Amino acid sequence: MTDKKPLDTVKTSTLSRQLSIAKTSLNIGKNWAKSGVVGLFLSKEQREIQKHTLMQEQADYLVAELGKLKGSVVKVGQMLALYGEHMLPREVVNALHTLDAQTSPLAWHIIHQTIRAELGERIDDFNIERTPIGTASLAQVHKATHKHSGQEVVLKVQYPNVAQAIDSDLSLFKHLLKVTNAVPQTKALDDWFGEIRELLYREVDYVMEANTTKRFASYLNDDDRYVVPTIYDNYSTPSLICMSYESGVHLNNPALDSLNQTRRNHLGQAAIDIVIREIFEWGEMQTDPNFGNYLVRIDDKTQKDKLVLLDFGAIKQFDDKLLTIAKNLLIAGHHQDKMMMKHAMTGYDFFDKLTGKPQDDVADVLLMACEPFAKSDKVDGKYLDDDKYIWAKSNLYQRVMNTAKSGMQSLEFSLPPKELMFISRKFIGAYALLSALDSRTDSNELVKPYVAKTAQ
Repeated sequence: MTDKKPLDTVKTSTLSRQLSIAKTSLNIGKNWAKSGVVGLFLSKEQREIQKHTLMQEQADYLVAELGKLKGSVVKVGQMLALYGEHMLPREVVNALHTLDAQTSPLAWHIIHQTIRAELGERIDDFNIERTPIGTASLAQVHKATHKHSGQEVVLKVQYPNVAQAIDSDLSLFKHLLKVTNAVPQTKALDDWFGEIRELLYREVDYVMEANTTKRFASYLNDDDRYVVPTIYDNYSTPSLICMSYESGVHLNNPALDSLNQTRRNHLGQAAIDIVIREIFEWGEMQTDPNFGNYLVRIDDKTQKDKLVLLDFGAIKQFDDKLLTIAKNLLIAGHHQDKMMMKHAMTGYDFFDKLTGKPQDDVADVLLMACEPFAKSDKVDGKYLDDDKYIWAKSNLYQRVMNTAKSGMQSLEFSLPPKELMFISRKFIGAYALLSALDSRTDSNELVKPYVAKTAQ
């Protein structure tokens, strides 16, 4: 549910979106021009302060305007917030992160028209709640009750015409980045926009998402730690998904604070186990680490709480070559063996270009990043509780970032491969999730079975 005021209209035509972004571009361009004139009379230090201040102001303005448009242009901003640290100034990344909180729902009359256009007379089979229980950049979710069966369902409704606007929105967003002077227009940026384009088209393909949801449900069918919604094909279309309503609380719900450590560990082990299985078994990964993709179903009776998994639109499938490298990196991290890690880094262009100290530095970063999956005798005891890794106490993310910065400051910057950044982002998201749950996990239950299988 959201307390944001609903939007009565949404700019869906290419022309109206172009005009809106043109206005934004013009205002940003004016401010940069004005700052250039004023900067002539400032010292070098004052110009640097002015640059960062203006960048923050322009980033905030950009995000405020994007939030009014909805659709893929907002999703592009959210994706760049996740993966843009290597490309964008800190001010822009921080501002883009606020897009999640700024998303307003569409007014009921627009959503109702959209549902009717998708379902036709079948809409009359439901009593639909007018207030959404979830709102995002590409869609919003409404709870409903099937009149004949009494079954509670949710309808994930794609906003009108967002799929048709993807290519023009991407072009417009690149133009906005250009006028903000936020990032050099390089081939690396073009490659990233190509990747984002592919992800966007996957996210608006609800037939694909429905099939992916069913596939993950089959993966986890025999594991009672998880709940995956059931898809109802007879009420689903390429732009609307009807699925079972699955109850649970969000990860920031105070109710989770009362769970004892054993229950927290159970949830954390379940969460990180999926990440490992995505790499070692399934070859496909949910690349969106958003906390909103999870709920917790608290069960005080059995004390076996469950993870409810939502939103399978951002699934990325990886080729066997990359998966083999990722597996070998994790296995080397399990042993905390630097020579094994350097050997695991071979076979991929980004790693193969590294030699000498740069190769050593990257190996050190990867070894530290794999610390939660290492043998307990290879981990500093202050990060362990009865041989279980204490995610919240580890400060792992900051330690990895500090090691990366200090070890690689002298290197000529090279943008890491997109696929590796997706995987690393997933692990960063897992770190945040398990830290929020204050979970302690046992690497022997996570990686050791796969290490043994690989050694056979």
